Amino acid sequence: MDFGIRGRNALVCAASKGLGLGCAVALAKEGVNVTITARGAEVLEQAAAKIRAEAPGVTVKTVAGDITTEAGRQQALETAGQIDILVNNAGGPPPGNFRDWGREDWIKAVDANMITPILLIKAVVDGMAARKFGRIVNITSSAVKAPIPILGLSNGARSGLHGFVAGASRQVAKDGVTINNLLPGRFLTDRLKQTIGAQTGKSGSELAAEFEKQAASIPAGRFGTAEEFGQVCAFLCSVQAAYMTGQNVLLDGGNYPGSF
Repeated sequence: MDFGIRGRNALVCAASKGLGLGCAVALAKEGVNVTITARGAEVLEQAAAKIRAEAPGVTVKTVAGDITTEAGRQQALETAGQIDILVNNAGGPPPGNFRDWGREDWIKAVDANMITPILLIKAVVDGMAARKFGRIVNITSSAVKAPIPILGLSNGARSGLHGFVAGASRQVAKDGVTINNLLPGRFLTDRLKQTIGAQTGKSGSELAAEFEKQAASIPAGRFGTAEEFGQVCAFLCSVQAAYMTGQNVLLDGGNYPGSF
């Protein structure tokens, strides 16, 4: 299927690895020029090389910086130029016990996982509306739908973003701009390793065994891959998905047990 976005320009945040990189690769394979950001310059350039190898012919720009800062956002926006597609992503806050978190921990979590994507949406949405095309996808977490106690900072901050999107998406739908949230369940990423390690207190061979156990507990019988996550993201950015906005798309291999 041709997604109808060839030649469009995308800004994909936190895309040097994991789910962000999966999204950038999938978009590039659809002919989208991508600007990718991350804090680590070396890993970011490796990601750019991977994208160029898998999607020859597209333009790939890199911005090494912290997207959660004003300077990092400004640099990313200036480098990307006209943005038709925005994929918001940022590393999740650390796991832990809510009794141990102070005000600064909460401010940092909300700043990275709620305020930063909102400010990026604000920066690009009017231009998208004027051109009558725009796609915004926020990578959040299945924990918004089924909270994980150890991820309380993420549960709270990302839920705030979802509330904002529910209202904002409906204000620009008539202008050809869609805003959706893509909620990953358990995907084989560094973040998953960190979370499972914190939950279980295991490492080494014990952690590997725990990985196998948790993968088997998912109805799909495995963890998700960054590649398939990216492909769903690319679909949400397609012309075919023009009538889909303000939605929370759960991608978790059937792990969430509810009907709604």
